[in-house]
Amino acid sequence: MLSDQDRIFTNLYGQNDFGLKGAKSRGDWDGTKAIIEKGREWIIEEMKNSGLRGRGGAGFSAGLKWSFMPKPVEGRAHYLVVNADEGEPGTCKDRDIMRHDPHKLVEGCLIASFAISAHACYIYIRGEFFQEAHNLQHAIDEAYAAGLIGKNACGTGWDFDLYLHLGAGAYICGEETALLESLEGRKGQPRLKPPFPAQSGLYGMPTTVNNVETIAVAPTILRRGAAWFAGIGRPKNTGTKIFCISGHVNEPCNVEEEMGISMRELIDKHAKGVRGGWDNLLAVIPGGSSVPLLPKSICDTVLMDFDSLREVKSGLGTAAVIVMDKSTDVVAAIARLSKFYMHESCGQCTPCREGTGWMWRVMERMVRGNAEPAEIDMLEDVTRQIEGHTICALGDAAAWPIQGLIRHFRPEMERRMSVSREAAAARGAAMAAE
Repeated sequence: MLSDQDRIFTNLYGQNDFGLKGAKSRGDWDGTKAIIEKGREWIIEEMKNSGLRGRGGAGFSAGLKWSFMPKPVEGRAHYLVVNADEGEPGTCKDRDIMRHDPHKLVEGCLIASFAISAHACYIYIRGEFFQEAHNLQHAIDEAYAAGLIGKNACGTGWDFDLYLHLGAGAYICGEETALLESLEGRKGQPRLKPPFPAQSGLYGMPTTVNNVETIAVAPTILRRGAAWFAGIGRPKNTGTKIFCISGHVNEPCNVEEEMGISMRELIDKHAKGVRGGWDNLLAVIPGGSSVPLLPKSICDTVLMDFDSLREVKSGLGTAAVIVMDKSTDVVAAIARLSKFYMHESCGQCTPCREGTGWMWRVMERMVRGNAEPAEIDMLEDVTRQIEGHTICALGDAAAWPIQGLIRHFRPEMERRMSVSREAAAARGAAMAAE
């Protein structure tokens, strides 16, 4: 378990002041000028050495991503864009950072922007996050007033402006290029890549897009050193992570823990266990609704990090742990997720536009048992035709939950069909007898 002295988000539960005074008492904005004066190369190298992988779901090295930005050219602006859209079902970590610890994000925006030579940063926040946007804007205003950002930020000679932009609540805008399209005032639809944002991003300029948690942990890593962060967790899966635990647990919560903690320990110690006890567990979605679920047999021993979950054909994603006990209608649960992805498809790619609706309609029949066993293989075949054949990962996100269901709960799907056929036969016999 993570020791208290290694926690980065010390006000995650909002028990203390979220403003500048409270933030400084918790160590924020301490030595920020000294960090910046060490230079861009030092900052990026420290971030690489820390092993920090993006906390938005993809898990790509944050320091390496920053290093992709080209060298500044006269008349060509650089931008940092922070993805605070957080539309993944089951995920609510970024909203608590912005609501209770906003100065960590503001300070992180300054340091990250300096590292990539950006004088401006845009935070794209989900429009429904009203209180979070209020607290974050308050923190931005405080930082301007204190001279921490703006002209000559922190007395470093670096000019830096930070803007908060409220989105309209589309899940697709969590995809980085769709977010950029929305930020520019157009419909949120993913762009073809290449070019990647580092070459042509916001307004056609070099841009880095990072998740809230990724940016918010950067100042603490740079203050305490890459070796400290890299010493937490497991190799290639280092540092701390905020896990969102929801569903059939006794105490749903957000908790900061070390990467690589076992799923069982995470649920038992922080969420006070599965409702009805661990033996009542049916399945867990380990990383937000877009990753395949895992049955109890795997949950008994699996570790919560990128590589361990990939080995069992799932993923850490946003680390939103959705727990389902044996009272769950698991087929109906996945069908409901299918409806969500159908609704949120932007419609740009044919496999996603047509396929998500097709999968949802078949899943609704699977819930009722109104299908034939051969249709399970056909359904999986369709998921494979959608997966990897769209501009963005929403097609994958729609396909993976169904693939996980078929992989681990095919007998339950077949049982429903058998029950449905028996019920139909009984009705037919009754009608004949009349």
